[in-house]
Amino acid sequence: MELHITGDPAADTLLSNDAFALLTGMLLDQQVTMESAFAGPEKIRARLGSIEPSVVAAQDPQAFVEVFKERPAVHRFPGSMAGRVQALAETVQRDWEGDATLIWTKGQPDGKEVLRRLQALPGFGEQKAKIFLALLGKQCGLQAPGWREAAGHYGEADAYLSVADIVDPESLVKVRASKQAAKAAAKAAKG
Repeated sequence: MELHITGDPAADTLLSNDAFALLTGMLLDQQVTMESAFAGPEKIRARLGSIEPSVVAAQDPQAFVEVFKERPAVHRFPGSMAGRVQALAETVQRDWEGDATLIWTKGQPDGKEVLRRLQALPGFGEQKAKIFLALLGKQCGLQAPGWREAAGHYGEADAYLSVADIVDPESLVKVRASKQAAKAAAKAAKG
């Protein structure tokens, strides 16, 4: 698996090789660009020397906020997002033996179960969980039966709706266009 989300080779390599980094990038993907969100785990790793859940969870919360604030910032909302990343790290450490891949592999779960497990994570609502499930299925080799159905429209082939569909610069342009169209439609619906 080789992801191409951020445009930064070091950040994309980390996302490709570290499941917790990828999960963290998905968590950070709100109110910032996708590229910035998914580059966040590499910034954390560079500043702490590790992105391991045990290391992140063990950080002093205020010191971890400072890691987020260091320029370039990990996220535009350093306080709340640092707390969410630590909560995610604590959950993966406690409930999944420090191994994020167990969320989607332990006990050979089907797509619905993987979705349920993702939604149980701190900071993962239904939409974020469905997008991440689609990312796992489309780009990370997830073989869970029914993952496409559980991911909803994000699981459809050639959907170009989310980070799950970004494989190169051309697909990034298509995803941006669909996101802009969705925002415009939502704004128009509000009146």
